[in-house]
Amino acid sequence: MSEPTSPPTIYPIRLYGDPVLRRKARSIQNVKAPMSVPGFAPQTLQQISDTMMETMFEARGVGLAAPQIGLGLRMFVAAEYEDDEEEGDDAPLRSRVLRSYTMINPVLKPLNRRKDDTFQEGCLSIPGIFEEGVKRSCQVRVDYTDLNGETQTVEAEDYLARIFQHENDHLDGVFFLDRLPPEITEDYRKELLAMQRQSREFLKTLEPIK
Repeated sequence: MSEPTSPPTIYPIRLYGDPVLRRKARSIQNVKAPMSVPGFAPQTLQQISDTMMETMFEARGVGLAAPQIGLGLRMFVAAEYEDDEEEGDDAPLRSRVLRSYTMINPVLKPLNRRKDDTFQEGCLSIPGIFEEGVKRSCQVRVDYTDLNGETQTVEAEDYLARIFQHENDHLDGVFFLDRLPPEITEDYRKELLAMQRQSREFLKTLEPIK
């Protein structure tokens, strides 16, 4: 691999087929220690979090987990947005943020037995594929560490609860398609195979030069 480059404006998002997306992410032991996103020079977690946020905004997403940028650590970012889109779909998402989250080593607990499967889900690592039917808890609590190393707790309902569950799944190597009947994944076989090929080509750019 070539020398690590300077910090990016946004990260490349890893696609379906990349092995890092199927591995269980490791806990972060020291929030102050520099970390290395593959292909880039070491950065602080704060810098990585900021760039993950920008990557999420650029991709017009609601969440992004560290494995999706090739970093196999238990961290994700997420955002709540205003519903009003009067400025148009092309308006910067950051202008509509009500609250953003960076969750390190999150521990998620359902707060009741009620589940919902009516929301549509997508994923930045499988772009263009959206499906309803994923059963998620309607209310959850997440205990996590923030970027200052402090323990925090947040409770969420409905769509925000779904976002947290979706991103937490990524830390365990799980895609939302895994929570649907296998025939749905088979319906997207052509698209997923194309993503796997694209993923392999990207990984070649990170291989050591012989």
